[in-house]
Amino acid sequence: METDWIRGLIGGLMIGSAAALYLLGNGRIMGASGIFGGLVDGSAKGRDRLERAAFMAGVVLCPALLVWAGFGAASRPVANTLGLVVAGFLVGLGTRMANGCTSGHGVCGISRLAVRGIAATMTYLVFGVAGVVIARALGWMI
Repeated sequence: METDWIRGLIGGLMIGSAAALYLLGNGRIMGASGIFGGLVDGSAKGRDRLERAAFMAGVVLCPALLVWAGFGAASRPVANTLGLVVAGFLVGLGTRMANGCTSGHGVCGISRLAVRGIAATMTYLVFGVAGVVIARALGWMI
């Protein structure tokens, strides 16, 4: 029997728990794009900047450490370099246009029954599926 779904369930529970702890501890939504944006645009100052940097370091380093320790498999890209660059640009553009990302709108917005979060999540899911279909039709993805 396939057990990959268990890893997804555990990961989802971890993300949801982290979002709840972040909201309870800071009184703010755990939106990764907003946290990262405050670092990039310089609006985060002092302790807030350090907290945001630590959060982003954890987002990058924790999965790498888990793979290194043998608790997961390293993923491989399913597209060529140009496809990854274009996809990254489009994700960044969409995040900016939607004033949030999957963690802010999807995890935190839906859990709070925020109409804006639900609408944003439905929009990026529909366009994500459309993007994969188009990319595969053009031979950019496996």
